[in-house]
Amino acid sequence: MAFNVGGGDGRRIGSTMAEINIIPLVDVVLVLLLIFMLTAPMMYRGIDVNLPRAAAKPTAVEERMVLTVTKERGFYLNDRRVTPAGLEDALRDAFRSRTDKTLYLKADAGLTYGAVIEAMDRVRRAGIERLGMVTEPVRER
Repeated sequence: MAFNVGGGDGRRIGSTMAEINIIPLVDVVLVLLLIFMLTAPMMYRGIDVNLPRAAAKPTAVEERMVLTVTKERGFYLNDRRVTPAGLEDALRDAFRSRTDKTLYLKADAGLTYGAVIEAMDRVRRAGIERLGMVTEPVRER
């Protein structure tokens, strides 16, 4: 047991506290965590590079493949009309030599849920694994 430096009333004068108060530490850590969570997405960007100019044509970039389903249930593969019976074969032919196996589906908002699912099923049967849904952004007033 420790001895009393001061009087006999049990109060210690000039002694240090042996306990660690972690509340300020937790406050600082939480503030730092919040700062890093907010600033980390802003810090992620590419490297700025001024590219040289060249007379040669750039390498061919594959265009996106878009399947459009109209309100009348017509199918268009990149602005080319495709019959419902020949959709799967047209998709297989279009994706045979492509490295990017992603298809984007644009369906009319007036279509029933079943019609969109049927189109998605035809896409899956054609062997396309990645399917993106194209939507319009909401206009703010």
